[in-house]
Amino acid sequence: MMAIEFWGKLMAVRKLFVAALGGLALAACDPLPKPLYTEVTPPASFRTEQDGVRVDNEGYQLDNEGYRINKGGQRIGVVDVPAKTAGDKSNAVAGYWISSTGSNAPGSVASPSEGAGAGGGPGSIMNSTLPTPATMPQQTPISPTPGNVAPPPGYR
Repeated sequence: MMAIEFWGKLMAVRKLFVAALGGLALAACDPLPKPLYTEVTPPASFRTEQDGVRVDNEGYQLDNEGYRINKGGQRIGVVDVPAKTAGDKSNAVAGYWISSTGSNAPGSVASPSEGAGAGGGPGSIMNSTLPTPATMPQQTPISPTPGNVAPPPGYR
């Protein structure tokens, strides 16, 4: 009788050990994939030549602030917004009350060059003639209709 109790306790300890070992094995494996950016570092967006000139990946020289410059030292691709919009009379908030100035916003809201309002340009659905229900052909009724067909045998 004592031997049976001993083997019973041994089996319980063995099951507990296997369960703990399985828990450790599950904790050790990571089921989620690792993102690529943790394994591969992207190259720098510029390199520094031996004479100290910074050059980007496309071969353009960079100034101290990181803008591309041409051979004459002028910035490439920088847009002077005030000069570009000088004389522009449109205003996104035209006519609305501006509390900081105490008046309505000046200018006019930009409007489309063609058509009347949104979607009114050439080829839009607003310019086409759509059929009305009176001009649509009448559909013939489906026969037999589902209401007057007996259910199949065995159906409740």
